[in-house]
Amino acid sequence: MAIYGLWVINKAGGLVYQRNFAEGLAQLSSNEYLVLAGTLHGIHAITSRLSPTGASSGAHVIEGETFKITILLTATGTKFVLLTSPAETSSEFILQRVYDAYADAVMKNPFHTLEMPIRSEGFDMRITTLIGTGQTS
Repeated sequence: MAIYGLWVINKAGGLVYQRNFAEGLAQLSSNEYLVLAGTLHGIHAITSRLSPTGASSGAHVIEGETFKITILLTATGTKFVLLTSPAETSSEFILQRVYDAYADAVMKNPFHTLEMPIRSEGFDMRITTLIGTGQTS
């Protein structure tokens, strides 16, 4: 089981944090990551309106043959996205811990501007401690 990447997407669909953990992933440009984040934001918005039984918060998991995308939507509209192997079972727990690290290291930082890219060594260190190299077993 492996964790390939972590994204934080602001409420407007902008990518404010991106980090890869696995070797061998296709190297994308900054613009390509921004386009992917915006596309995922749009998909999430569309899926929140598709529920036949009423209100929905949108897609939580998107699975492919070789990857799984797990999304944690916060009350403020910020999305935490974890790209993993399909067999990864701890994605929701990891995303909750990432959110906790975000709340402590980013949101309590008086120099951080909301909705702007995250430039926090404290957050980076917490993510490294939490996820490490991306290998979970």
